[in-house]
Amino acid sequence: MAYLECEQDLFESHYKRVSGLAMKWLADLLYPRQCFGCGASAPQDFRYFCWDCWADIQPLEPPFCHRCGDPVSGAVEHEFVCYACSATPPFFTFARSSTRYAGLVRDALRHLKYEQALWLAPDLAQLLTATVRSEYHKEAFDVVVPVPLHAMRRRERGFNQSGLLAQALAQQLESTFMPRVLKRIRPTISQTNLTARDRLSNVSGVFQVKKSRAIVDRKVLLVDDVMTTGATVNACAKELKKHGATSVHVITVARG
Repeated sequence: MAYLECEQDLFESHYKRVSGLAMKWLADLLYPRQCFGCGASAPQDFRYFCWDCWADIQPLEPPFCHRCGDPVSGAVEHEFVCYACSATPPFFTFARSSTRYAGLVRDALRHLKYEQALWLAPDLAQLLTATVRSEYHKEAFDVVVPVPLHAMRRRERGFNQSGLLAQALAQQLESTFMPRVLKRIRPTISQTNLTARDRLSNVSGVFQVKKSRAIVDRKVLLVDDVMTTGATVNACAKELKKHGATSVHVITVARG
């Protein structure tokens, strides 16, 4: 009986894979995919970016703050920690971003967030995956957690862009995706036009852990779309650490 059940599971897994490939082939035949950046035909490796546009995306490389990943200009030959992280060490262990918030990536994130271009999430998550494997290659994360939206904002938008990215990233890393560990308990105004001090005040006490048992003694990978001053991810990390997470590493698509 166990043998038959195993054979059935293998058959169902194979059937789903073949069915998925067939549906993808049919969709590509009826609705040929075009590159989001230039309109050229998109290759199979990526869904909506051609090779040329993908190659133009410049990864965020050192020198940057060893702790928060904030880029610095000039030559830095030692392990550098910025003034902000030295004066007030963040609650997260490290934060890294895949690229600058500019050009194609900025446009793609805006379309994902404001134009409901949900199909862009898997390609953007590939940037996250590459950065995790490059910057956090020695870490084995137990759970992948997105920065949450307030329920009212989520209803208005219909989705959480950070949740989409985190889910795609977790699949690519073969890790556990936990979208409901964190909750935003009150709405906040946009951080875009706020000063660094106002950003801290805006997110103070905003986040709450709903499922403590899910993160106790676990390494958390916290995912967001864009990081600017780090106030939002730091507030999330503070709450996660308070409820038992052993470490919180931050990953974002772009650095503002």
